[in-house]
Amino acid sequence: MRFRGAGAVVAGVVLLMSGAVSTAHADDASPPSLVVPAGAGLPQTGRSAAAAYAHDHPGSAPAGSNDFTCTPSADHPEPVVLAHGTDASAYADWAALSPILAADGYCVFALNYGGAPGADSFGTEDIVASAGEFGRFVDRVRDATGADKVDVVGYSQGANVTRYYVNKLGGVPFVDHWVGLASPSYGGVMYGLVPVVQALPGGPDFARTVTSVAVSQQMQGSPFMNALNAGGDTVPGVSYTTIGSRYDEMIQPYTNMALRGAGAVNILIQDRCPEDGTGHFRAPYDPFALDLVRAALDPDAVALARCEFVPIGAGIPEVVVDGNR
Repeated sequence: MRFRGAGAVVAGVVLLMSGAVSTAHADDASPPSLVVPAGAGLPQTGRSAAAAYAHDHPGSAPAGSNDFTCTPSADHPEPVVLAHGTDASAYADWAALSPILAADGYCVFALNYGGAPGADSFGTEDIVASAGEFGRFVDRVRDATGADKVDVVGYSQGANVTRYYVNKLGGVPFVDHWVGLASPSYGGVMYGLVPVVQALPGGPDFARTVTSVAVSQQMQGSPFMNALNAGGDTVPGVSYTTIGSRYDEMIQPYTNMALRGAGAVNILIQDRCPEDGTGHFRAPYDPFALDLVRAALDPDAVALARCEFVPIGAGIPEVVVDGNR
């Protein structure tokens, strides 16, 4: 997620507050065209470097991704499909994990979903439509690789997009393992401010205007969140893992990241590494968190990172600066 303009911090505070939700569905209009980044970008170890590179090289794909000639190996027969977060891109969010997974021997793929016409950032539009885009991308990956199923990793909004595809759009037969990193599984209340904004006349509409449709859909109790979790937040046939932080800056209470359905595995970074204060924004660039993703996909994966101290709130100043390039 990026912040824009002088009111960026205020906009961030109202993130996830809007009670208004788009009523559009993936089949209400012509489906958006898939945006598949093709030019391989450089691997990155931090969000700021990734944001700078994405700014200078728009349309870049994360290193190691989107090789449609890739043949899945016997050790990793399911390609991994990555879904970025809000107001971001495949490169900005996956410039660290994608090359790591490729080095592990996976066929890795990543799309840019949910972009407004002419926008240079993605993940801002109706999540139901974005889930339809993601499903069409999975079809393309399966056709190219010959794989029956894929594994899915979604960061932030990407977790909701991919879970909607799995749970509501018929994705179950095509997904083996779903992994949500900093997943807004039940939305957020943003330190109790969401119900305040909901109660203000015009508050939800204003919050949606200063953020985006996708942001408004991810508040606790929104029509979209209720629809996503109706009838159970997991479905039989898919393995579900969430990886979150007690110190998530965007999803409060942090327990809203956990899935409650049968078979779901919910992991907190601090339960495995108490001194790692990584929150929402740093998660896709925290080496320890990325190792947790790797282990969720393959329990036999050899750890690449040690448990190390990370201060709470690390990465927030960089997000604000990067969003105003």
